[in-house]
Amino acid sequence: MQPNPHLPTLRQLQYLIAVVELAHFGKAAERCCVTQSTLSAGIQELEGILGTTLLERNKRRVIVTPTGEQVAAKARQILTLAADLTATARPTTTPLSGHLSLGVIPTIGPFLLPKVLPAIRARYPALELTLVEERSAQLVEQVESGKLDTAVLAFPYPLRTLERLLFWHENFVVALPTGHPLTNQPVIATESLPADQLLLLQEGHCLTDHALAACRLEGLKAHAAFQGTSLYTLMQMVAGGQGITFLPEMAIGEELLRNREIHLIRLQEPGPHREIGLIWRSSYGHQADLRTLADEMRQRL
Repeated sequence: MQPNPHLPTLRQLQYLIAVVELAHFGKAAERCCVTQSTLSAGIQELEGILGTTLLERNKRRVIVTPTGEQVAAKARQILTLAADLTATARPTTTPLSGHLSLGVIPTIGPFLLPKVLPAIRARYPALELTLVEERSAQLVEQVESGKLDTAVLAFPYPLRTLERLLFWHENFVVALPTGHPLTNQPVIATESLPADQLLLLQEGHCLTDHALAACRLEGLKAHAAFQGTSLYTLMQMVAGGQGITFLPEMAIGEELLRNREIHLIRLQEPGPHREIGLIWRSSYGHQADLRTLADEMRQRL
């Protein structure tokens, strides 16, 4: 089959994405390791092939046209598929070897990774792991765009086109200050929770949504007494007698159990209250490795 001269090249798409993301021709050229004139010529050729203006240029700034935004979005998908194709074709006989970029949400990373990574690194010494901690929405976007190979998320969570494999599930407990009137109960019922004492994570942390959904208290988010940035902050607030919060079972370690200022009570609502799994693109070339990784995590937990 003869190459079609009217189709964009991958290199031209890379040039466009770099300019769109950096809003600067010079910086985009540096990222792409070419001269600025080469990059500019490549984008002009791309505009000629497509028959439309993608970028408005002046001395002060670069403005991406609406069509340019749409083309850049498609270009990211094409480059991601091309990278996955290359990964698929790359021969490998050793499982979990080579580079793997893994995202994880903040309400899982500090508690999951110390439990599973030492054994995984020891068993698979050829694995080059890059870790990124972000909220769920950002991780989904980065996996979709190809910036990440895979990510650990808590469910339920909308994935659009991504695939998932669950490897764990758990319940929530309520953490209260020692001496709180509710600490004399073996389990705690939803209707007993004082909404004006709830300490929750800020908007964007799915743990809050999962916990409130498990307790059928979705409408109480706006009435929280405090919204923190991390579970550690909330634990310190509870220990200081400032309110109560939800903790996933994964976060309950020996240090927390020895903390005499925090009392833990199970929720009466049946679980599991959230599920945990890996996500990836359907085009990703080493899905067998991800299934192996999920299985290793399940075993370590």
